[in-house]
Amino acid sequence: MKKVLITGMAGFIGHHLAKLLVESNYEVVGLDNINDYYDPQLKYARLRDLGFDTDTIEYNKLQKLDAISFIKLDLTDLMQLKNLFKEQQFDYVVNLAAQAGVRYSLENPHAYVDSNITGFLNILESCRAFPVEHLLFASSSSVYGLSEDIPFQEDNCTDHPLAMYAVSKKANEMMAHSYANLYNIPSTGLRFFTVYGPWGRPDMALHIFTKAIVEDKEFEVFNNGNMSRDFTYVGDIVESIKRLIPLAPKENNPKFNPKKTTSSKSTKPYQIFNIGNNSPVALMDFIKAIEKALGKKGKMVFKPMQPGDVQSTYANVESLFNYINFKPETNIDDGIKAFVKKYLELHP
Repeated sequence: MKKVLITGMAGFIGHHLAKLLVESNYEVVGLDNINDYYDPQLKYARLRDLGFDTDTIEYNKLQKLDAISFIKLDLTDLMQLKNLFKEQQFDYVVNLAAQAGVRYSLENPHAYVDSNITGFLNILESCRAFPVEHLLFASSSSVYGLSEDIPFQEDNCTDHPLAMYAVSKKANEMMAHSYANLYNIPSTGLRFFTVYGPWGRPDMALHIFTKAIVEDKEFEVFNNGNMSRDFTYVGDIVESIKRLIPLAPKENNPKFNPKKTTSSKSTKPYQIFNIGNNSPVALMDFIKAIEKALGKKGKMVFKPMQPGDVQSTYANVESLFNYINFKPETNIDDGIKAFVKKYLELHP
């Protein structure tokens, strides 16, 4: 069995990926600092869903089940992180741990430097000290920033981020490339597009809207509802990651032209992929789908655009499909139904 480290395993995507990889005959070690950016009880609930006894979780103490283990650890703790790499000898690393949230980055930018930049540097240093076959890491569609050249392609300019969250993700891409160059660490960056689905984060629109409608409360809709997002179902996200894990990039990519450089390819073992549904949905249609799933109308309060936000996102996923013969395609009605079902189970 190949061994995979998933950082951020108590998080939304990490939880789903862990389940899929165990089912796919990988040995999984999960890491998370279980911070309080949102209710830690949801993170503990995800860990219980994976089979862990959350009453016995202690910092830097590995809890092992048959094919899956968990350790509470912070990526800024370089010494203990390197000890974990030394003890476990990972074949692959999937770095999903990050300080999330665009709007929160306006309030607390230092959190993004600590977790997303220093934390990721420590992952790179650990992979340097204890080499792995492939490092995959979460980037974000937010790196496209001011660009209106849609659908976004991986080689579009990403030099105009709108908030520190996007800055930190752009930095991760450049850091990974430098380590691929200096230390030959095969690295793949994953630009996720508005991930949603069961067990989703409470700070995300789907959770906020659903909670408000269930509780018969008002909720804010920004830019007066004139927005669209390439909503991507979490099951499609983790299936894409699973397929990418054994396909590490090689050196001397023949598609790279050093006289006309692009951000997603290199002569080094490094690549970037969009992972999106390739089908933007208008925000108001998204809300209608939630109302349909709940059988209840929402009370919307329309607001102007928020700083750091963008009007639309739209992923070109041709490169991903050509590489793994798969692209996200779960439709919004099915995805929202799955979320609402789990939400009502978790909030009876």
